[in-house]
Amino acid sequence: MNQTTRQQAASRYKLSLSSLHATCEANYARFLRVFPGYEQANERTIALDHARIALTVTERCRYTTTFKIKQLIGSAPEWAKSFELDVRAYHDARMLEVRSFQGSRHIQGLYRYPNKTMLQKDEKVQQNQFVAEWLEHVLAKGYNVLPLDITNAKQPALGDRNE
Repeated sequence: MNQTTRQQAASRYKLSLSSLHATCEANYARFLRVFPGYEQANERTIALDHARIALTVTERCRYTTTFKIKQLIGSAPEWAKSFELDVRAYHDARMLEVRSFQGSRHIQGLYRYPNKTMLQKDEKVQQNQFVAEWLEHVLAKGYNVLPLDITNAKQPALGDRNE
C-alpha cells in the first residue's frame, strides 16, 4: 500500500452507528420532556429567548410519531429566522431522528465530499447533534406559552410577578 492510499484510508470518515444511536436515544428522552403531552395534543408552543417555537404532530402511527418543529417569530439574525425541521420518534426503539432539516429530505448516513449540495460527510450526525444541543437549550431556557383565557376576568397582567 503506497503513502497516498494509506492517507486516504486514514482520512475516510466512518459513521459510528452506536454513537448516532446514543444521540437519538438521548434526543427521544429530551423531546418527551419538551412535549410530554404529544399523545393528547397535536401542538405545543414554547417561548425561547425572543422566538416562539411550534411543535406540531404531523403523523401518528402505531410505533412512530412525526413532528414538525418551526420557529414562528423572533428577532434573530436573518439567517436564523427560518428554523424548520421534521423529526420522527420511534417509540419501540425510544429514538428521535431528524428526517428533514431546513427543507432537505432523506439525509444519508454518509456523503462523499465534495458533493453537489455541499453536505458534510457526517451531515446526519451533525443534524442530530444540533437537535440534541437545541433541545438542551429549550429545556434550560424555554417556557410554555399558554393561550389567553378571555373569559377569566382575573387574568394577571403581563408585568405581574404572581403568575
